[in-house]
Amino acid sequence: MERVESYASFGGRQEVWKHHSATLNCEMKFAVYLPPAAETQACPVLYWLSGLTCTEQNFITKAGAQRYAAEEGVILVAPDTSPRGEDVADAEGYDLGKGAGFYVNATRAPWAAHYQMHDYVVEELPALIEANFPANDARAISGHSMGGHGALVLALRNPGRFRSVSAFSPIVAPTRVPWGEKALSAYLGDDRDTWKSWDATELVRGASERLLLLIDQGEDDQFLEEQLRPELLVSACEEVNHPIDVRRRPGHDHSYYFIATYIGEHIHHHARALHPA
Repeated sequence: MERVESYASFGGRQEVWKHHSATLNCEMKFAVYLPPAAETQACPVLYWLSGLTCTEQNFITKAGAQRYAAEEGVILVAPDTSPRGEDVADAEGYDLGKGAGFYVNATRAPWAAHYQMHDYVVEELPALIEANFPANDARAISGHSMGGHGALVLALRNPGRFRSVSAFSPIVAPTRVPWGEKALSAYLGDDRDTWKSWDATELVRGASERLLLLIDQGEDDQFLEEQLRPELLVSACEEVNHPIDVRRRPGHDHSYYFIATYIGEHIHHHARALHPA
C-alpha cells in the first residue's frame, strides 16, 4: 500500500491510499478517515459506497462526514466505485463500466476479469483495513444511489458481516429499472433470474437477519420515479415484516447537498450499533 493523501480534519486524519487488488486485478484507491479515538484504540468502521461516476473523492470532499465520525469514534472507509486501469473494460456513457461497478461480481466477458466489486468490498478491503489500521471487526455499511443499492445488497447477502445498514436515494430494485437492467444484463448476462440475487427487493424476502433498513429519500429527486422507486422495497419489507425506515425529505434532490444535510443522522445511527452499550 502507498498513502497518496493525508490531511488533518476534526482532530483526526483524512487519508487516501492506493494498493494492488488481487480481487479486481488492478490498482485501486480508497479513502480512510481516522478519528481522534484511533490514536489510542481500535475503532469500528463504516464503509461508504458511492454512486455512478464517483471515485473515493466525492464522499470525503462533499459529505462533511468527518466531523460526525470524529465525534463518534468511527473510521470511515470509502472505496472507488469500480476497477480502474487501461486494461479494464469500459463502455460509452456514465452508467456502465468504469465508475459504474454496481457492486456485483460480474460473470460475463469482458467484465468478469476485473468487475468483482462485491468480493472486494466484503472481503478484501475489510481484511486490508483491519490488518493495517487501528480498526476492529465491528462494521457498518452505507451508500448513495448505486452505492445505496450496493450497501443494501451487500448487507442482505452477508448476514452477520455488518451491524447496521443505511442508504441515501438507493436503487432498490435494479431488476426493474433502466440503470439496473443495463448493468445487470452486461455484467451477468440475459438470464433475469440470476439478477435477483443482486436486488434488495428480492433479497429481503429471504433475509435471515433483521437489520433495520434506514433510507433517506429526497422528494424532489430527479431519478425518483424512474430509477429509484423506494416504494417497491417498502412493499417487499411489509410482505415479510422486515424492519425498514424510509424518511422522505421534501425539497431535496439527488445531490451531495442532500447527503450533507442528513449524514450526521446516519453516522449517529451506525455508531449506536457499532458501539453497543
